[in-house]
Amino acid sequence: MEIACLDLEGVLIPEIWIAFAEETGINALKATTRDIPDYDVLMQQRLRILDKHGLGLNEIQAVIARLKPLDGAIEFVDWLRERFQVIILSDTFYEFSQPLMRQLGFPTLLCHQLEVDEKTGRVTDYKLRQANPKRQAVLSLKSLYYRIIAAGDSYNDTTMLAEADEGILFMAPDNVVAEFPEFPAVYGYDNLKQAFIDASNRPLSL
Repeated sequence: MEIACLDLEGVLIPEIWIAFAEETGINALKATTRDIPDYDVLMQQRLRILDKHGLGLNEIQAVIARLKPLDGAIEFVDWLRERFQVIILSDTFYEFSQPLMRQLGFPTLLCHQLEVDEKTGRVTDYKLRQANPKRQAVLSLKSLYYRIIAAGDSYNDTTMLAEADEGILFMAPDNVVAEFPEFPAVYGYDNLKQAFIDASNRPLSL
């Protein structure tokens, strides 16, 4: 049995922090794991910026409520679920994901949680599900004797891609593609479908 593991932001939905940055005009919030490999450094930067501007979860959720999956993403997920078990492995937060996951038909999502002051809506901290969660999820699935084909677009996806039986870069920026030439880089959902078909048809390495 094969499982398809996908990143979420940049692969199926817009980058939430970029959308929020564009809405607020705060360019520093446009940084993502495509730019800053260390996730803790990135999140601490985001939390400082939110505090500085007096912004919290309510403002972020208001922007998310207006977002839609990337063009072709819904059809791609439907196609994938007919052929594989599908799990989304993301560094987003459950407090962000609900409206967009609903539009995608609620595939299984493993991600993180925010700590939020209930009175003010201020985001005070975040809780990782575990260290290196995407790679650890793939390791756990492989221990159940599943074959894993994974796709992602950022630095924080590369350990997942490396641990998977087959790893694919999808819509990745040039800096990530250049640094990780061992992964095929594809663009567009039709090409991603073909990459999954090709990966599934290759003999499993022992």
